[in-house]
Amino acid sequence: MTSDGFTTGAAHLDRTGGEPLWAQLESELRRRLDLGHFAERFPTDRELMNAYGVSRHTARQAVGRLGADGIVRRARGVGTSVDTARFEQSLGSLYSLFQVVEVSGLEQNSEVLALETTIDVEAAERLGMAPDAELVLLARLRLAGGEPLAVDRAWMPASVASGLLDADFSHTSLYDELERVAGCRPGSGSERIIPLIPPESERRLLGLDDGEAAFCIDRLGCHEGRPVEWRRTILRGDRFSFVADWTAGRMSELRPEHRLDT
Repeated sequence: MTSDGFTTGAAHLDRTGGEPLWAQLESELRRRLDLGHFAERFPTDRELMNAYGVSRHTARQAVGRLGADGIVRRARGVGTSVDTARFEQSLGSLYSLFQVVEVSGLEQNSEVLALETTIDVEAAERLGMAPDAELVLLARLRLAGGEPLAVDRAWMPASVASGLLDADFSHTSLYDELERVAGCRPGSGSERIIPLIPPESERRLLGLDDGEAAFCIDRLGCHEGRPVEWRRTILRGDRFSFVADWTAGRMSELRPEHRLDT
């Protein structure tokens, strides 16, 4: 699409009113996105400058506001694109990241970083096991539509999960495989979700810039009351969000968290 294509359908900005030009341009871009414009690609800053007669600073400020709301994404060497691959997950449900991505219509793949037996004192404690208990570790880079979404590490008792060591996790669900080899699938558990700045190694895997935040999700999964999974997932905040549902007449409940750093 040419600059002329971006000019077609563009509304005039009011330079006599009190509303800043960047705010007008932001509203205008939202309007055009709602109409299905920019389906092929999002305009560059230069194309917005030409189409609307604004400065580069104004164009960047307007697009930056769209990015803050998760509507568009900027990537080095790629430019700005409409974010059509953002995922939502309701709180209070035991979900599978594999299923969340697949339901969205995007293909889910994983790059296996580690699949091995190990000893991990923290994970063993969370699983209610002795510090030197043998565990199975599955570490993966989770991809959605070919783009990084999460770095996922799951520790499980070797007595339950040793049959997973020969599984191919490039395109399958951990819970499906766990049910296949051990006859168990987590049916209850708890999660702790906090924002964090990932370490450099995980920023590289996820394609995040310095200082860009992500979600850290610690999950304890249980089968028939027995812990079978301790998982830590670093999830890109610009591609995933959590939502809470509520019902009138029913009281929401807050409970103290179990300290994870003690």
